[in-house]
Amino acid sequence: MASVWEFANPRKFMAVSDRALPWLFTLAGAALAIGLVWGFFFTPDDFRQGSTVKIIYLHVPSAMMAINAWIMMLLASLIWIVRRHHVSALAAKAAAPIGVTFTVIALATGAIWGQPMWGTWWAWDPRLTSFLILFLFYLGYMALWQAIEDPDTAADLTSVLCLVGSVFAVISRYALIFWNQGLHQGATLSLDKEENIADVFYFPLLVCIAGFVLLFIALVFYRTRTEIRARRLYAIGLKERMV
Repeated sequence: MASVWEFANPRKFMAVSDRALPWLFTLAGAALAIGLVWGFFFTPDDFRQGSTVKIIYLHVPSAMMAINAWIMMLLASLIWIVRRHHVSALAAKAAAPIGVTFTVIALATGAIWGQPMWGTWWAWDPRLTSFLILFLFYLGYMALWQAIEDPDTAADLTSVLCLVGSVFAVISRYALIFWNQGLHQGATLSLDKEENIADVFYFPLLVCIAGFVLLFIALVFYRTRTEIRARRLYAIGLKERMV
């Protein structure tokens, strides 16, 4: 367990991430290229939804990562609150713009998919509504970081906001279980094999999900490195003002 906390050291994190980033970006690019080409060009049309079903290769991974990004931010925020490791707070900050981008992609592709299927671009469905609220929490989280000059105070307040917003991340994931109603379809992927989509769609979707996960990790590493450098510059500037 002690080795895990070594990565809370900025120098250790910078050294490890510097070696890992080329591999992460390469693997992410390869997985996304294979998954999207396979899914869009080498899978058949669905017997009910036709070719519109292929938007699943963008919608499902982006929606999953929008929720999981917030969960990652929650874990990093808890580490900051308990252990006061600056890298964890900066990683949470770095993940927010990536998570909000995934959320926008999920909302946009969901609307594009929903219009021909439901006859409307938007419905106040429990999952859609909670997902929209999660998007607003992302915006509020980023705005709070920008509004507070002292980084430690900003980390404290955004961590609290992250805890509150996690409620809507959970609701977004399990809305169909909490409320057995609404237009949104059931889970695309499930531990129950009978509820999964057909294998012809399932396997390229798994490749796309792997690509989105790898891309998220790579971008978080990249942006966290940027935040660490910005924190160092802030500390240098603070010392100069105090002299």
